[in-house]
Amino acid sequence: MNSQNGPGSSRTPSAGSGEVALPAPGGFDSHTHMDIMGLPVDGVLAAARAVGIGRVVNVGCDLPSSRWSVARADEYPEVHAAVAIHPNETSALDARRAEVLDEIAALAELPQVVAIGETGLDYYRDWAAPAVQRDWFRAHIEIARRTGKALMIHDREAHADVLSILEEYAPWPPYSVIFHCFSGDAAMAERCACAGYVMSFAGNVTFKNADALREAALVAPPELMLAETDAPYLTPVPHRGKPNSPAMTAYTIRFLAELKNLDVTDFCAHLQSTGARVFAW
Repeated sequence: MNSQNGPGSSRTPSAGSGEVALPAPGGFDSHTHMDIMGLPVDGVLAAARAVGIGRVVNVGCDLPSSRWSVARADEYPEVHAAVAIHPNETSALDARRAEVLDEIAALAELPQVVAIGETGLDYYRDWAAPAVQRDWFRAHIEIARRTGKALMIHDREAHADVLSILEEYAPWPPYSVIFHCFSGDAAMAERCACAGYVMSFAGNVTFKNADALREAALVAPPELMLAETDAPYLTPVPHRGKPNSPAMTAYTIRFLAELKNLDVTDFCAHLQSTGARVFAW
């Protein structure tokens, strides 16, 4: 979850121009927050299906949203859940750490849960001390390793510490670490690619001032990429400034395919293959 929306404009490649709906095999939204959107889930999913987005991963940031994600994944076959405590929420819950993590661990065992996230480090906001965040991050890593579920990372202005902590637990099984809303530069993307970490790109890759992020996307191997919305945040061009939704993953997928000079059908096939490996669906 990264709230960075606001007015903006497009630049090469031309996000949102031409057809929006994806060709078969279509795509999926690897990270969304339908609970925050506050819209009927049926309608959100129908709009996504209409443009070729056939699955969504709804991501927890605290216990209520993790429970909500699990419940919706139980209700809708195209919804999958991720469960965790967001780093910005860790300080408020630290006095109940063992109790809260026990519930996250129990939820993580459920078959509809495909990832432990979003967890990680956020040094942009000062809502939780870095040392507290690091302790919770390691605890989430242990849950992910114990359950065999993917680790979905929130990394905001904390690249060095995130990479260092991941290295403590190396080697990682292939396709088991996802950098949600990848925010690094090309050098960071190189390091992630060498380690086999998956990089999920959100709508901010289409923003006018996102040259460094586009350079990272160019470096990222197609087989180590995912696309996401982080809805209702980070709405891609040409709808920047409006609330985001899973259907808009299609804009980001088309943008990334054009940026990387890949046929959109081939890029969708890469995404589907990577999603199956990461989330075991």
